[in-house]
Amino acid sequence: MKKSAVIFSSLFVAVSVLLIAILATGFWKRYFITGTEEHTDTRIIIPLEANLHSETGNTGQMRWGERVTTKIPMEDGETAIAVLNREREESPAEEQFVAFINPNAEKRVYIAYISFDETGRAYRRMWEAPTSVTRPETLSIFSLDLVGDRNNCIVVTGMNNRNEHTMTIFRRGFFQRDDQEFNKIAEIQIDGSIIIQETGRSMAYQQGITRGQSFNIAAYGHDSSSNNLLDQIETIYSYSLSSQKYEQTSVSRIPGSQIEQRRLRELLSGAPGVFENFINDLWFYVSPQGTIDPKQYLYFDPAGREIIFYGDEAQQVFHWHNSTPTRTGIYIRSQNISISTLLRFIDIELESMDSIRLRVIEDVRLRITATATWDGTYRRAGAVVQHETEASIKPGVNALYDSLWGRLELKGNGEYSISSGNETKRGRYVFFKVDDHELLELRPDERTETRMIYKTEALGTAALSLSRVRLGTTGIQDLLETPVTLTPVN
Repeated sequence: MKKSAVIFSSLFVAVSVLLIAILATGFWKRYFITGTEEHTDTRIIIPLEANLHSETGNTGQMRWGERVTTKIPMEDGETAIAVLNREREESPAEEQFVAFINPNAEKRVYIAYISFDETGRAYRRMWEAPTSVTRPETLSIFSLDLVGDRNNCIVVTGMNNRNEHTMTIFRRGFFQRDDQEFNKIAEIQIDGSIIIQETGRSMAYQQGITRGQSFNIAAYGHDSSSNNLLDQIETIYSYSLSSQKYEQTSVSRIPGSQIEQRRLRELLSGAPGVFENFINDLWFYVSPQGTIDPKQYLYFDPAGREIIFYGDEAQQVFHWHNSTPTRTGIYIRSQNISISTLLRFIDIELESMDSIRLRVIEDVRLRITATATWDGTYRRAGAVVQHETEASIKPGVNALYDSLWGRLELKGNGEYSISSGNETKRGRYVFFKVDDHELLELRPDERTETRMIYKTEALGTAALSLSRVRLGTTGIQDLLETPVTLTPVN
C-alpha cells in the first residue's frame, strides 16, 4: 500500500514538473492548441541608406514606430516589413500577405501568403515569391480589383537599387492547388513613374451582376532619343484575357518643358539634399483648367523634416522620414504625426523651374488611384504671385550697391553678383509687387542655397533697406530678421 502511494506521489510530481516546463516554454501553444491564431510581433527594420535622410539609432539601422503582426513566426533571418490582412470570401478566416526581407537571400523584398489550413487546423505559409523591390523603405502593398472580376490582385510598389520605380502584381490562380497560389500578372520597372488608371465601373458591377472594365497601367520613362531630360515615353499596359497577364498595348511620346539643361542636370543629379532644397517652399495646387487653387497647398520643410498638406480647410502634418532620388525628381516616405498607421508615399516630378507634379499613395487606404486628392500639378507660391501680378513686375536695372553681404551688382538682363573678398556669388533677381509692397527675389545659381524674398524700402539718396519675408496664402509674412541696407556706389 505504501509502495503504491510512493509511486503515485512520484508520478504526480513528475507530471507536475513536466506541465510547468511545457507552460513555461510555450510548447503547449504549438502542439496542443490548433485552430487559433498565433501572433508574433516583428519590428520593422529598414537598412540605413547612406544617401537618405533618415532617423537612426545606435545600431546603425532605422526603425519605423509601428509593429508588424504576423499570424505565424517568420523563419530564421527573415524580417517582416509590411502586412496586408483581408478576409476570404469562402471562409471566415483571415488571410495575410507579408512583405519580408532575408539578408541571406536575394537582395529583394519577398511576399508570402499565410492562410488557415483546414486540414491542420492552423495557419501556415502557403506560397511566397520575390518582388522587384530592393529598397524596403520605399515599399507599399495594397489590394485592388484590377481585372474587374472581383478577384482582388496584390499590388507591390517600391523602388530598386537603380532608383527605378517598380510594380509587381499577383493574382490568385483559381485552378491551382487549393487556390493557395498566386500568378504574377505584371512586373514593371522603369526610370519614371507608374500609375494605375482607374475608370468608373457600372452599377451592375457594383451589385455583383457583371464584370467590370479592367484598369490599365501607365508607365512613364525617359525618352532616350531626345536631348531634353524631361521628355517622356508613355507605355500603356492592358490586361489580356487570353494570356491572363498585362501586356504592352501602346507607346507614345510626351514632350516636357524646355528648361536650361545645365541647371536641370544639377537638380536631377541625385546628390543628397539638392532636390530637397529646390522644393523647400510653399506650393499651390493647379486645377485641370490651369487655375491656381489657394485653398489647397503643400509646404515642404526639409530642414524641419515635415510636410504640410492643406486642403478642404484641414491641415495635415507628416514627418518626412526619408527620400530617394529618381530620374525626374524624388520619392518621399512620410508618416502622419497624429495617426502613426497612416503612411504617405509622395512621388514628385519636376515639370518646370516653378512647377512640380505629384502622385501620392496613402498606405492606409490599401489602394492607389490616378486621380487621388493630392495628385496633380503644383506651382511655387512665389511664381504664382509673379504670374498673377505680371503687370507690376519691374524690368531689370543696372545698379551697384555696398552692403553687409559685400558688393551687390544688379544687371539689366536679370542677373546679379555679390562679391566679398575673393568669393563671388551669382544668380538671378526680379522686382515685383504684392499688396502694394515692392519685393526683391534673389535666386542663387549655387544649388546648395535657397532663393530669398525681401521687402524693399527706400531710405533716400537711392539707398534701399531689405527685410526678408515669406509669401503664403495669407500674404506677406515678415521673418523678423535684421534688415540689410544697400548703399549705392557712385
